[in-house]
Amino acid sequence: MENSMKNKLYGIAAAGLIVVTSLPPAAALAASATVEQAKDACIVGEQTDGYLGVVAGADASDAVRREIRDINQQRKAVYSDLARRNGVTIEVTAALTAEKLINQASAGQCYRDESGAWVEV
Repeated sequence: MENSMKNKLYGIAAAGLIVVTSLPPAAALAASATVEQAKDACIVGEQTDGYLGVVAGADASDAVRREIRDINQQRKAVYSDLARRNGVTIEVTAALTAEKLINQASAGQCYRDESGAWVEV
C-alpha cells in the first residue's frame, strides 16, 4: 500500500479514536419516558445514522413522533459540536455514537441495521 494511502487511513483511524473517546454521555442523548417506553415496545428504535426512528409497521402516536423529532434535533446539535471539536464530519460522529447506543440496547428493543432492516435485540 502506498504511503499516502496509509497515512490517510491512519488519520481516519485516529480521528475515529478521538471521536469515540469523546462521545456524548448517555444523558446528552437521553429520551423522555414516553420515548423510552416506545423503545421498550419496539415502536421506536436506534438507527445506524445516530438518530431515532419509528420501527416499520409500528403505530407511533403524533406525540411520540414529535418527541423523536425534538430528540433528533438535539442529537444533531451535539454531533455537530463534537464533530467540529474533533475535525470530523457530523455523520462520522453520529455513526460512532449509534454503534455505542445500539450496543447498549436492552433486550426487547429494536434497532435499524445497515441494510435498513429492523432487528430486535
